[in-house]
Amino acid sequence: MTPATSGLDPPDIEVILPRALTAEADGQRRLRVSCDRAVTVRHLLAEIATRYPLLGRRLLDETGQLRRFVNLYVDGEDVRRSSGLETPIGLGQQVQIIQSVAGG
Repeated sequence: MTPATSGLDPPDIEVILPRALTAEADGQRRLRVSCDRAVTVRHLLAEIATRYPLLGRRLLDETGQLRRFVNLYVDGEDVRRSSGLETPIGLGQQVQIIQSVAGG
């Protein structure tokens, strides 16, 4: 699996980042991850972290878990309501990462 940055051609997985995380991905808002089979969210994030280590640290904590204020959706479904990091991602699916904003 190799992260890339051009348009989506199945069976790639498209990852959409919020603007707040684009600096950690060389200014890119959309990443394309090429793969030849379905993968889990954990595997996808590990591959992205290999290419963009700073982004990986913003998404996963020291124990390898999704950070509390990071929400991740596979084709619109919240992975926390599914199987978490073990949620499968099929070929051609879209992953959206959203950071929660807190304030007072």
